[in-house]
Amino acid sequence: MAITTLWLTDFRCFSEAVFEPDPDGLTVLRGENGAGKTSVLEAVGWLATQRSFRGAPREALVRTGAARAVVRAEATAGTRAMLLEAEIPVTGAARAQVNRQPVRRRAELVEALQVSVFSPDDLDLVQGGPAARRDYLDEALTGRHPRFEALQVEVDRILRQRAALLRQAGGRHEPEVLATLDVWDARLESSGDALAAAREELAAELSPLVGAAYARLAGRQETVTLTYSRSWVGALGDALAAARRDDLRRQVTTVGPHRDELEVLVDGRPARTHASQGEQRSVALSLRLATHHLATAEHGAAPVLLLDDVFSELDAQRSGALVDQLPPGQVLLTTAVDPPAMVAPSRVVEVTGGRLLAGGRA
Repeated sequence: MAITTLWLTDFRCFSEAVFEPDPDGLTVLRGENGAGKTSVLEAVGWLATQRSFRGAPREALVRTGAARAVVRAEATAGTRAMLLEAEIPVTGAARAQVNRQPVRRRAELVEALQVSVFSPDDLDLVQGGPAARRDYLDEALTGRHPRFEALQVEVDRILRQRAALLRQAGGRHEPEVLATLDVWDARLESSGDALAAAREELAAELSPLVGAAYARLAGRQETVTLTYSRSWVGALGDALAAARRDDLRRQVTTVGPHRDELEVLVDGRPARTHASQGEQRSVALSLRLATHHLATAEHGAAPVLLLDDVFSELDAQRSGALVDQLPPGQVLLTTAVDPPAMVAPSRVVEVTGGRLLAGGRA
């Protein structure tokens, strides 16, 4: 997969810009902080996922004073040429098209464009709470097969409905409330168990890949493993029944896949609390490398790799190890300084004040 041309209209700081990265190698976007480098990567990421990998709200993507942003790209997927388009209004629903056909679900974009993102915020995968690690697994699942997005949406819908019922009940154990809870619990047992099982299987597949990537990055033989831990024991339906009284009192669902954890261990100890920040950064990179390699193996082509200022936080040894582990494919790299000596870009684009120069056209 590769982007051949990217057009931006009123996206972030860009009024109008055209970006033409090398389709087969490394393109470096170089500029001062705040120049708009990451915004270019963010636009590519939006086309692939309909989300900002920076966690920004949709309205923040629209240039100040504009009513909407438009992102378009010509891309290739194998031998196929693709046209991807996204309209991002300040208010109202965002829209996306692939080859002029409306996209109704994010999973429909998987065959058109996939991306792997490495950013400084990845440290939250290790240092942050369980939600970041659950999202990491769910994003990888959606990239694996569209059915997992539908499963995630279903689980989220059930949890919202159950939470609304618990709030409306106000702690009361009335027959009507309990009967409706029975319905939602049955649905959550089915869909929630299926989602947890998919996450468990993926974590088991990723664990050796993460361990191998960490060993090469860190240059040490410490063992890194992933373990998926459910928030319940036995059948989910039984656990929901046992927790019902507490759920009604607290007005929240206390067990289910939304409470599960992906444990990341270094030599058997939690990386979140027992690893140094340098080790945690290597673990975070290893998590991203593992999903990138898995997606490459499953789809027969590497996703477009977006490296957002990753080398600024790495020493020479880790930088070299990261470069050595990247499979062939298109790579877009942002940096405020010259990239490390072992990085050989095919194209360098200067980014300044919402303009792309020497490799892009503004």
